[in-house]
Amino acid sequence: MRIGYACINTSLPTKFKTCRLATFEKKGPDIIKELTINNLQNVLAALKWNVEHNMYFYRISTEIVPLGSHQNMTWEWWTDKDILSLTSTIKQFKEKHNIRLSMHPGQFTVLSTPRDDVLERSFLDLEYHDKVLNLVGGSDMIIHGGGQYGNIELAKERFIKHYHMLSDSIKEKLRLENDDRTYALEDVISIYRKCGIPICFDIHHYICHNRNGILENMMEHVFESWKPFGRPKVHISSGKTHVKDRSHHDYVFKHDFNRLLSLVGDREVDIMVEAKLKEQAVLRIQHEVFSPS
Repeated sequence: MRIGYACINTSLPTKFKTCRLATFEKKGPDIIKELTINNLQNVLAALKWNVEHNMYFYRISTEIVPLGSHQNMTWEWWTDKDILSLTSTIKQFKEKHNIRLSMHPGQFTVLSTPRDDVLERSFLDLEYHDKVLNLVGGSDMIIHGGGQYGNIELAKERFIKHYHMLSDSIKEKLRLENDDRTYALEDVISIYRKCGIPICFDIHHYICHNRNGILENMMEHVFESWKPFGRPKVHISSGKTHVKDRSHHDYVFKHDFNRLLSLVGDREVDIMVEAKLKEQAVLRIQHEVFSPS
């Protein structure tokens, strides 16, 4: 079992830099390259810190290459020798220490959309994330179902149709997560049954939004969905003010983590901790749950 966190390391701290479109149009690709090198160096620094603290799972920021998926981007960053040198170093470090790397495209990357322009941008964004993951040796790209657009059954059919339009490289990495408002675990399972996409189970999202199905039975489908793709990946967070608060707490409570472990049983999984204090939350879990009393 590997336990990790997302993007920012508050102990270093990690400093990922972004760029506005107007700045790119004024200064050109050189500013994007400068920021990308900075961001990749921060990834490497975070990974080294993680290994020192027995953390072998890490979500890479979606902003590694600022504007990397924008249609106006002219710089072919994935062929730049300086970028390839850094990503190769990250990949070698990842392989040496058996680190799992993932990414999580943002909320505007949706496959259920009825709009052609949104779908085109979503495809571009998934291609961008796929390129990053290929260069650093990452394995997982997590997305949500998106909106229901007045009819969730039709939205799910569009998701399935658009999923089949993706490249094999993207489909090998893409995982569908249940969300806390629209796509309950039952919906995600129904999509999986028709296209085979692995299910990234989020226990806090399930607590916030479910249709009262028998969770233990649904978890069998979750783990089944991963069989062609390796070890399952699951998410955990605790509500900020109460159990169904969609906002994340600074930490994950011990009883919440133990509930997830009870659902996992003796299966091998990797757990992404989604807490405001990032690696500090993982350190607390390591102490409270796994350290001898």
